[in-house]
Amino acid sequence: MSGPSTYNPQNPTLKWIEQRLPIGGLIHSSFVAYPTPRNLNYWWTFGAILSMMLAVQIITGVVLAMHYTPHVDLAFKSVELLVRDVNYGWLLRYIHSNGASMFFLAVYIHMFRGLYYGSYKAPREVLWILGVIIYLLMMATGFMGYVLPWGQMSFWGATVITNLFSAIPYVGDSIVTLLWGGYSVGNPTLNRFFSLHYLLPFVIVGVVVLHVWALHVAGQNNPAGVEAKTEKDTVPFTPYATMKDAFGMACFLLFFAWFIFYIPNYLGDPDNYTPANPAVTPAHIVPEWYYLPFYAILRSIPNKLAGVIAMFSAIIVLAFLPWLDSCKVRSSKYRPLAKQFFWIFVAACIGLGYLGAQPPEGIYVIAGRVLTVVYFAYFLVVLPVLSRIETTRPLPNSIADDVLAKSGKVAAALALAVAGSLMMGGMDSAKAADHGINPPTESWTFAGPFGKFDQGQLQRGLKVYKEVCSNCHSLDLVAFRNLADPGGPGYSAAQAAAFASEYKIKDGPNDAGDMFERPGRVADYFPAPFPNEQAARASNGGAAPPDLSLIAKARGYERGFPQFVFDAFIQFQEKGPNYIHAILNGYKEAPAGFNLPEGSYYNAYFPGHSIKMPPPLSDGQITYDDGSPATVEQYSRDVAAFLMWTAEPHLEDRKRLGMQVFLFLIVLSGLLYFTKRKIWADAH
Repeated sequence: MSGPSTYNPQNPTLKWIEQRLPIGGLIHSSFVAYPTPRNLNYWWTFGAILSMMLAVQIITGVVLAMHYTPHVDLAFKSVELLVRDVNYGWLLRYIHSNGASMFFLAVYIHMFRGLYYGSYKAPREVLWILGVIIYLLMMATGFMGYVLPWGQMSFWGATVITNLFSAIPYVGDSIVTLLWGGYSVGNPTLNRFFSLHYLLPFVIVGVVVLHVWALHVAGQNNPAGVEAKTEKDTVPFTPYATMKDAFGMACFLLFFAWFIFYIPNYLGDPDNYTPANPAVTPAHIVPEWYYLPFYAILRSIPNKLAGVIAMFSAIIVLAFLPWLDSCKVRSSKYRPLAKQFFWIFVAACIGLGYLGAQPPEGIYVIAGRVLTVVYFAYFLVVLPVLSRIETTRPLPNSIADDVLAKSGKVAAALALAVAGSLMMGGMDSAKAADHGINPPTESWTFAGPFGKFDQGQLQRGLKVYKEVCSNCHSLDLVAFRNLADPGGPGYSAAQAAAFASEYKIKDGPNDAGDMFERPGRVADYFPAPFPNEQAARASNGGAAPPDLSLIAKARGYERGFPQFVFDAFIQFQEKGPNYIHAILNGYKEAPAGFNLPEGSYYNAYFPGHSIKMPPPLSDGQITYDDGSPATVEQYSRDVAAFLMWTAEPHLEDRKRLGMQVFLFLIVLSGLLYFTKRKIWADAH
C-alpha cells in the first residue's frame, strides 16, 4: 500500500540531506502519506499505545539502571533508596513497574483484536509471526525485571521458573546451571538477569521495526477484513490516524496515571517488599497477573516435562494461526460461528488466568485441565474445522461500504474489563486462605485522592516507635533528616538534629583503629537494636523481628473477589495500616480447644492466630505531650500511620502531582477528541 515516496523538501538543507540519506522520504511515506483504511476503530490505536509504552519502559528503565546495584546484598536497598532519595525516583519506579502491566494489558488487547479480525491471514503472516516473537521477548524481559528488586516473590519466582528448564531431557540441568551461574539462585543469577533485562528491550525495538516494516508492506487490516480497492477506501495516515492514535494514547495515559499516582502497589505483591530470604518460602508463589493463564496450563498437567511443553506450546501455537485457520474471510464479524467460539476462547483465557492464581488443588486442578483442553482445541480443532464447514456472511464490496456495528465494540470492551477484573481478583484470592478474620477498615487521614498525613499523629507514632518498637525492630531505611522532609512529621531541621543527637551511633574505626560511639547526626539512619540478625533471633526466642521501614506495604490481608476489583476504583491502599492496627489490638485469650504453642500468644488477626511477639502495648504505657488518649487503640493508630509514612514518605507528593497530571490529561484528551472529530468530519 505504500508506493514510491512523494516527499519533495523545499528547504535546501533538507533537500541536500534527502539526496544522500532519504530518511525524510521514508518517514513521509510511512507515517504521513501512508494510506490507512478509513473504517479503523479504536482497537487499532493500541499499536500506537504499545509503541508509546515501549518508549516509556526503555526511558524509565535506563534511568533506574543508573541507580540500581545488581548484588544480592544491595539490590533491595538500592531500589528503596532510589525511591526515597533520588529526585522523583518514586515516580520513575511506579511508572516502570506499573508500565509493565499496562504494556501487557495493551498487548493482550492488540492480540485479541488481531484474532477477532483475522489480522494473521495472508498476506500478513510474517507480520503476525513477528508479533508473536515480540510477545515472547516481552515475557522474558518482564520476568527478568520482576526478579531485580530481589524481594521474596522475586527470589522465589526466579527459583520456580528457572527450575522448569530442568525438565528438558539431557540439557535441562545445564541450562539451569547456566541461568543460575551456580547451584542455586544467587548473585550470578541476579547479574545475568540484570544484563539481559537491560539488553532485551533494545532487541524488542529491533523486532518492532521489522513488525512495522512488514505492516507497511502488507498494509493494515481493517474491521471488515477486505482490502482497499480505491482511494475512497483510505485516508492519509497523517493527520487522520495520527490524531485518532493521539486521542487513544491520551485516554490510555489517564488509565495508566490512575495506577501510578493513586494505587501504585495495587498490581504488585506485598511479599516483594520483604527482602529475599532463601530460608523462608512464601505460602503461595504466584507470578504477575499477565503470566497467570500459562501458569495455570503448566500446573494443570501432572508431568513436569509435559507441563513445560504445554506452557510454551500455548504461546508458540499462535505463530501457526495463519495455516490453522484457512478460511478466506478474515473478520469474525462475518463469521457467525467463529465469533461465538472466539468469545468462548476469551472466556477460557480469563478462566485460566483466575485458576493460575489459585492453589493447585481440588476443583481448581480439574477446571484447569478442562480449560487447557479448550484453549488448545480452539487452535487445533475449532479453527481448522470451521474453515471447512462454516457458512460466512456476505462481505461488503469495499471498505467505504462497511458500517461498523456498535455492539461489537461494547461486547469487546465488556469482555476485556471482565478479563482484567477476574485475573486481578483471582490473584488476590489465591492467598486469602492463610488469614482468618480480616481486619476492620479504619479511617485514615492519608486515604483517598486528597489524603494527607496528620503531622501530630506522625509525631505521636514516632514516640511510640522510639519508646516501644525500637527495642526490637529496626528502621533501616529511614534517616533522621527525613523527619524534616515535606510531607513528614513536620520537624524543622534543628528539631531533627536534636532528635538525632539523642541516639548513640557506633562509628569508626578511628585513627587508632578502634570503633567508637558518637551522638547521632541528621545524615545517620535510625540505629538497629541488635548488631546482627543472629543476636536479634537469640533475644526473641529464635524469631528475628522484621525491619519496620516497609512493613505497611509488606503486610496486608486479602479482600477477595469482587471487593478487590472495587478497590481499584475507590483507591483503597490502606491494607497495611489496617493490618498493623488490628494486630496490635488483636491480642485475646485463646478460645477453648485452640492449641496454642508454648511461648506464643493468641491474636485474632495474625495468620494462624499464633504469634511469638508478646503484647507490646498497654494502656497508660506512653504519655503524649498533646493530651491524646493514652490507650492501646490510640497508640496502635498512631504507630500504624507513622509506619505508613516510613513506607511511603512521598505519598503526599504523589497524590498532589497525580491531581495535576490528571487535570492536564483530561484537558488534553478533550482537545484531541474535538480536533480528531473536526479532522474526520471531512473523511465521513
